Amino acid sequence: MAIREALAYAQERQLDLVEVSPTAKPPVCRVMDFGKFKYEQNKKQQKAKRKQHVTHLKEVKLRPKIEEHDYRFKVEHGRRFLELHDKVKFTVTFRGRELAHPEAGHRLLEKVIKDLEGVGHVEIPARMEGRSLVLLMVPRPLAGRAPEKKPAGVAGSTKQSSASGSAKQPSSGGSAKQPSAAGLAKQNVAAGAPKQPSTKP
Repeated sequence: MAIREALAYAQERQLDLVEVSPTAKPPVCRVMDFGKFKYEQNKKQQKAKRKQHVTHLKEVKLRPKIEEHDYRFKVEHGRRFLELHDKVKFTVTFRGRELAHPEAGHRLLEKVIKDLEGVGHVEIPARMEGRSLVLLMVPRPLAGRAPEKKPAGVAGSTKQSSASGSAKQPSSGGSAKQPSAAGLAKQNVAAGAPKQPSTKP
C-alpha cells in the first residue's frame, strides 16, 4: 500500500500511522492510537519497576568471643536480610591478641553458614581483610530453599472420638419393678401349678 493511501486510511478512522519496523523492505507500519499506545507502555514500565527489588548489601558484625544470646540476635538479623533478598556480609573483628587465633573466627562463621543454610549460601568464602575475617552470603532461590520445620501440633487440637465415649451405656437409674403377690399367683395358674385343697367344710 502506498504511503498516501495508508495515511488516508488512518485519517478516516481518526488513528495514527506508526512505523513499526523501518529497516524492513518494505517498511512495516501499523494503524493505531499512538497516544493510547504510549500510555499503556508507560503503565507497563511503572508496574515492572514496582515489582523490581533492588539488592542491598547488609553487614552483620561479630566478635570471636560473642555470647550465645548476642550470636542468636545477630544471626536472626542476617536471616531477615536474606529473606528480603539482600546480600549479607558477616564480619568478625579481632582485637589485640585475638588476631593470633583466627581459627576461632572461622569456627564462628562455619556455625553461621550452618544456621542460615536454609535461606542463603556462600558467595565469597571467609577470608582475612586486615584485622577482620569477612564472609559474604547471598539469598538462596525460593525453589532451592530447604523446607522449614514446623512445630509439632498441640495435643488435643484434633478431636478424636473414643469408642467408650461414642457408645451410649444403658441407664441404670430406673429400678426394676418387683412382681406383686397377685401377679405371682396368676403366673402359677398359667404354668399349671397344683391347686391347694380347700379347708372349708
